Amino acid sequence: MNLFNLRRHQPSLNDLVVEHFQPSRRDNHSSECLMPSVERPQQIFVRGQGSWLWDSDDRAYLDFTQGGATNSLGHSPSVLVNAIAAQAQTLINPGSSLLNRDQLNLAERLCISTGSDQAYLLNSGSEACEAAIKLARKWGQLHRGGASRIITASGSCHGHGFAAMSASDCQNNRFEPQLPGFSHVPFNDLPALHAAVDAQTVAIMLEPIQSAAGVVPATEHYLKGVERLCRELGILLIFDEVQTGIGRCGSLLAEQFYGVRADIVVLGKGLGGGVPVAALLARGKACCFELGELDGTHHGNALMASAALAVLDSVLDHGFLEHVRESAQHLHDGLSRLANRYGHGELRGQGLLWGLALSDDSADAVVKAALYEGLLLSAPKPDCLRFTPALTVSKANIDEMLLRLARAFSRVRTAQLQCRRGIAV
Repeated sequence: MNLFNLRRHQPSLNDLVVEHFQPSRRDNHSSECLMPSVERPQQIFVRGQGSWLWDSDDRAYLDFTQGGATNSLGHSPSVLVNAIAAQAQTLINPGSSLLNRDQLNLAERLCISTGSDQAYLLNSGSEACEAAIKLARKWGQLHRGGASRIITASGSCHGHGFAAMSASDCQNNRFEPQLPGFSHVPFNDLPALHAAVDAQTVAIMLEPIQSAAGVVPATEHYLKGVERLCRELGILLIFDEVQTGIGRCGSLLAEQFYGVRADIVVLGKGLGGGVPVAALLARGKACCFELGELDGTHHGNALMASAALAVLDSVLDHGFLEHVRESAQHLHDGLSRLANRYGHGELRGQGLLWGLALSDDSADAVVKAALYEGLLLSAPKPDCLRFTPALTVSKANIDEMLLRLARAFSRVRTAQLQCRRGIAV
């Protein structure tokens, strides 16, 4: 007899918290042919509307992730569906070497609404970050004696292209040795930033709110200090607003909330409302690209530009951003009450981008328990939950989310007690 087989397995929080719930998979699809990338729940989602998603078993889920904040107007909003359908019937992609009307309209609307001088349309925030790096280094060749080094702080420029990864991931020690051309300093630390700047520095690149780091906002003192440093030294300021732009913070751009102004701004995620589109914005002296220095097969195609126009027009519509701010306050107040009831930590963020620090590393378990309760959440850190609902989210949706989250917290707490009892036995 193998005595090792008689040992009692240690109780697992993840096993206990969802009671082995499995979707029925009525459509018989398998994920075996899909290359592994990130861990996904087993549900197969088939339709969405507003703040709700339905799986193949016709079970409804309240979505407070919205594709990582890409679905700024929620799932399948009529204004976006109609814009895409109408554009698809006339022109989809004439080619990157040809102009189309929506491309020009979107560039103009972006420049006017953000106070920018030039805009370039891309497919993703990652590409836009790479283009921002390329633009800054081109400016360094022209105006700063060939300076090319870019200083970043935690979580800035979170795209995954080669250049963008070197800017964002060096602080996580994923690359050894660190890729050249970038320096990393702690976020919200002005003295460290001052000490890092030298003659080879061409730009400082920051996320106003560090989403992947657990939703850590910059302080106003810090961002204004960064802006002042850039102006005094004559270097560029780049804001990565892939996550925070297009109304997410209750203003069109997060820089407007903070009262600062960058030379280069990167937009993505919410700009297309779920359609892959991003933008690089340049102002004043930073406008230095020449013909042939930017190109992409799908950049600025008519279909994605029409989608982004529909989203931008909606966000700029009268009363929209006021609704975002009101919903944000309602969400903040509700989460604060819930955190206090369950003994969790601080609530960080702005607008409809919030991170809730937990009292332990149970975020993954809470996400699984929430899924069981029909609520979709994300966990950027083991001890942090992130909330990125649609900008159109209603107070009723928020209240329903809080009820389901409370049940998820209770489920996890019960499972933790069972684990402790099991370990004690």
